[in-house]
Amino acid sequence: MKTKDIKFLEIRYLRGPNIWTYRPVIEAIVDIGELEDSPSNTIPGFVDRLKSFVPSLIEHRCSYGERGGFLRRLEEGTWPAHILEHISLELQNLAGMPGGFGKARETPIRGVYKVAIRAWHEEVTQACLEAGRELVLAAINDTPFDVADNVERLRDMAERKLLGPSTGCIVDAATSKERRIPAIRLLSTGNLVQLGYGVRSRRIWTAETDRTSAIAETISRDKDLTKTLLSSCGVPVPEGRMVDSPADAWAAAEDIGVPVVVKPYDGNHARGVFTNLTRREEVEAAYSAAIEEGSGVIVERFVLGSEHRLLVVGGKLIAASRGESASVVGDGRSTINELIDAQINSDPRRGAAEEFPLDVIDLEDNTVARAEITRQGFTPESVPPAEHKVLVIRNGNHTCDITPEVHPSIAETASLAARIVGLDIAGVDLVCEDISKPLDKQRGAIVEVNAGPGLLMHIKPASGEPRPVGKAIVEHLFPNGDDGRIPVIGVTGSYGKTTVCRLVARLLTLSGKHTALACSDGVFLDRRQAESGNCATWKSANRLLMNRAIEAAVFENGSDVILGEGLAYDRCQVGIVTNVNVARHTGRYYIETPEHVFTTLRTQVDLVLPKGAAVLNAKEAMLVEMAALCDGEVVYFALDPSLPALAEHLAQGKRAVIVRDGQIVLASGTNEKSLAKLSDVPLTEGGQANAQVENVLAAVGAAWSLGISPDVMRTGIETYFIE
Repeated sequence: MKTKDIKFLEIRYLRGPNIWTYRPVIEAIVDIGELEDSPSNTIPGFVDRLKSFVPSLIEHRCSYGERGGFLRRLEEGTWPAHILEHISLELQNLAGMPGGFGKARETPIRGVYKVAIRAWHEEVTQACLEAGRELVLAAINDTPFDVADNVERLRDMAERKLLGPSTGCIVDAATSKERRIPAIRLLSTGNLVQLGYGVRSRRIWTAETDRTSAIAETISRDKDLTKTLLSSCGVPVPEGRMVDSPADAWAAAEDIGVPVVVKPYDGNHARGVFTNLTRREEVEAAYSAAIEEGSGVIVERFVLGSEHRLLVVGGKLIAASRGESASVVGDGRSTINELIDAQINSDPRRGAAEEFPLDVIDLEDNTVARAEITRQGFTPESVPPAEHKVLVIRNGNHTCDITPEVHPSIAETASLAARIVGLDIAGVDLVCEDISKPLDKQRGAIVEVNAGPGLLMHIKPASGEPRPVGKAIVEHLFPNGDDGRIPVIGVTGSYGKTTVCRLVARLLTLSGKHTALACSDGVFLDRRQAESGNCATWKSANRLLMNRAIEAAVFENGSDVILGEGLAYDRCQVGIVTNVNVARHTGRYYIETPEHVFTTLRTQVDLVLPKGAAVLNAKEAMLVEMAALCDGEVVYFALDPSLPALAEHLAQGKRAVIVRDGQIVLASGTNEKSLAKLSDVPLTEGGQANAQVENVLAAVGAAWSLGISPDVMRTGIETYFIE
């Protein structure tokens, strides 16, 4: 009997742009063995079992470009590698990672395929791929597979590994088509992210930035200090003071006048906050609970009204939401715990994970809710009378967007409060009866100013319009359209890459930029070698892009880096392809044909920014064909100025670096300017070493496209020696 199995021969994580896409992917080399003889329409019951396992496959359009397109392919007959691609993608989607990119391609070996799928996170996507294999085999062999259990496992993994919603919305806004600011996740888990490269980069951690001072954050945690500072500047705050015992808490309540609020002075997320307390036993019990959530307790005036959260970014009000109460209505049979589960926690918007806009209410863990129920004469196991309403949470999740209703004077007061504390991004908690009226007309007050505020309430409000808070934070960090980029130059090709890299880096350094270089000779910071050995790797390049002193970066990218790791940068100002020798690139990674080599090397050209340039060797027919793929300018270089492709290029008024009469010439349309004599350029050996002449031309083409002056270019090439 023929074995029906799917084996992973290799699984690699391409961390950046690659031959498949601009985004990271997991690429698996898959051996389907004897299943090469068994397309989907030849396996009895397979298609029906697959559809019953994953009904949402109907949304996959596949090559037909229409809903149900993939199911049509299944009915007509397709192979397991292609099916594995779609199943793995759908498992990602079901686990909360939407994204449709996937490819399955044959290799020269029968039954062996490359399968590539968009990777939101290396571990999570690989887990989806492995679960996809098990699901496909279960459908083939008619064995059980628990889809729901696997999706739950993958979803849990995704929640733990992926960026949280607050950080994610900022990163999405930064990397959008409108801004195109690059992003680097600095930890494999957690929410520390760098936006931009090198000296122009900024860093975020959820809703905190590298502009959020430690002093301001410390002030915001100290509620008593915050109130003192706000009050001294005329911002309305509730009267109150620190207390040191249950008896002192009641004494303070008597001085202030009930009702009062009891809360930790350095707590957060509303934990241990008890409101509208009027009786001594309530206040003393609240003190005992609040002290567990912080290192001290405050008693302050209870401000009548609803609690509001105002988001201030860079001194501007960006969004506002109102807290909603939560209640249950008795049916005469169910306990309050049961009513909470049936009437409140059943809301699909509630969940324990960060992605849910509403929290699950658990009376065992929620002392505030438990106290609210006790005040009404109930316990969690009480059965309230039919139709009797029991208040569970007085001021719960901020779920209702009310941004348009905020009175201008309240917006100004919230902005002032954030500035007084010193926060560039602040969540200002304000209590009032009517947000559309000035605070002094209703004895409203600001009760807290918080660092690192949650953004989910504004991104996914339960009611009202979502607010573009991520966009506002990005504009705060990168005003006036700044893209956070430094000049990045990538070099690929068959020969000469290292020399071109080192020469380009030298020209950039001479132009006054602190320049980093990662190449086969090592890592260099300007002329200082920081690391030896082959550093033409993703890891070395990524590390340099995180260096916040770097003003320009040059990277060598051999085909092995493109195929085996992906590139470290999303786009570049200059992409250089030195030359092409097909044999140099075949025999690895299933690259066997000139078309495969073209697909590999074009990756560097694909990444050139619209305002950047591809620097290409005009004598190479493959590179001339590649020029049409460049989003930016194309600058050719060539030893022979009579090449037809070069002549046509110059006839169109475009630029090239050529050799004419023993001189390096900058040609732009019909205008030509001599840069230097080949005899004065040591690297070219008097113009006799043609390969080195081409290397110099490529480097000059890159420097010219970067706006480096002819004098600097001339000095650089005339004083450069092979080290």
